Amino acid sequence: MDPAPALPRRRLPWGVARTVRINVRPSLAVALCLGVAAPLGGCATSESPARHATGASRGAAEQGARSAPLAAEDLQNAYERVIRNVLPSVVQIQSSKGLGSGIVYDDQGHVVTNAHVVGKEKTFKVSSSSSGGMLTAKVVFAYPDQDLAVVRLNRVPSRLRAASFAESSSVRVGQIVLAMGSPLGLASSVTQGIVSATGRTVTEGGGDDSAPGGTGATIVDMVQTSAAINPGNSGGALVGLDGKVIGIPTLAATDPNLNGSAAPGIGFAIPSHTVTTVADQIIRTGKVTNSGRAALGVTVRTVLGNDFQPDGASVVKAKKGGAADRAGIKAGDVITRVGSTKITSVTSLTEALAHRKPGQKVPVTFQRDGKKRTVQVTLASM
Repeated sequence: MDPAPALPRRRLPWGVARTVRINVRPSLAVALCLGVAAPLGGCATSESPARHATGASRGAAEQGARSAPLAAEDLQNAYERVIRNVLPSVVQIQSSKGLGSGIVYDDQGHVVTNAHVVGKEKTFKVSSSSSGGMLTAKVVFAYPDQDLAVVRLNRVPSRLRAASFAESSSVRVGQIVLAMGSPLGLASSVTQGIVSATGRTVTEGGGDDSAPGGTGATIVDMVQTSAAINPGNSGGALVGLDGKVIGIPTLAATDPNLNGSAAPGIGFAIPSHTVTTVADQIIRTGKVTNSGRAALGVTVRTVLGNDFQPDGASVVKAKKGGAADRAGIKAGDVITRVGSTKITSVTSLTEALAHRKPGQKVPVTFQRDGKKRTVQVTLASM
């Protein structure tokens, strides 16, 4: 689906991961709750229980006191080991309009990054902590529909190290993660946090030539993290303590109640399985041959109802031979429902299709000349 031009959105100076306003599926909306934390365990109101501890309990307490610093030291060692092993695989990508980050994908010099880092440019300057100087690269292919791209180094340094990618099914909520990249141009920077949630569906804002930003993509199964993601982190690595990349940091949320300021601790990364699926196809064929995503084959724009609220997705063009065209949907029709999902805008239509698969049959309801119609559509591939 090729969305028509979106409404204007607030832009930040490029350096991406952009801090943007995002759309999250209503079923996955996060609410903030204020409350009083309950005490953990009991609390002594007078004499400390430790004063009457037996020899055995004193021994256990002493052992716990000795093991706590050891546990902290082990965690610190794990952080340092991951940073030492993975950071050389994270590069800074600079274009004429700004900079972002990337991950060395293989020993042939392929680097995977965000499509909004690449934009429409063809050549880039690349640097890493192990490259020993500035390198040059050219784009292989950019795939805005899932905000991913691959560039290839013109010269592959002998010390360049490819990253290892995790299985997305292994990612756990609460897992400690490190975000590596070039926030605000500070190369080889690392922040830490946890996996806050998985399976988020997020829609980016659109981009333009004057202010490169989001591609307008709707991306499913994104990893939400509390690790700080700032402009310049886009295309970098979100890494677990096993040293494997679980995702590519892409978006940071904004708080509409704070005039669009960054919402601390709410960032999103494209999951590793999406990254490897797209990157493998680009490297093998020079393009994405099978996105695994469903499409209607229409260009649409949001229409407003009598109350001036979004009320449907109007078909501007139906691709000849596409899924909608084969089902009899044509320009001028206003799509109002896909399956049981109400469609009020371009974004809601994109999100309704994001979780479906090519070849799936689904009822699509639309308005034509003031009359409601429903047809069965066999979805095509994006």
